[in-house]
Amino acid sequence: MDAKKSIEALQLFVTGLTEGALVHKMQGQIFKSQGFEKLGQKYIDHFNEEMEWVEKFVSRILDLGGEVKFEGAKSRDLICNPIDYVKADLEIQCAGVDLLYKCVETVINDPTTYDILKAYLADEEEDLYWSRGAIEMIECIGAQNWLLRQL
Repeated sequence: MDAKKSIEALQLFVTGLTEGALVHKMQGQIFKSQGFEKLGQKYIDHFNEEMEWVEKFVSRILDLGGEVKFEGAKSRDLICNPIDYVKADLEIQCAGVDLLYKCVETVINDPTTYDILKAYLADEEEDLYWSRGAIEMIECIGAQNWLLRQL
């Protein structure tokens, strides 16, 4: 097992996921303020779920004797239009899932980290499918009808 590879992979997700989670929280608050209660709560709940993953990753880094880093978040524009946000988030999710597949391969000799990242990958794929389904639904029933379902 190469603990250094595992720590690097986990730290990458601690940093990126913390940033993404914070954006989800703020987006959720924006959507709730616009009256899209269900959509807003979905993203706020997503924040909480993502932070649970961050805790798991941090714990594993510490178990491996690594040093956890708090690396600054990049500035990101928040998107007020819910449909535009779902589309933008889908692009980020696609890239993230691709990265996760690569990272899972690099830690295959560390069964514990492998299992953690594999479980996280399954969770992220579920989120990816939700976003794809939302876009398909928007195309099928129209933007206004989809937005009404988010109230």
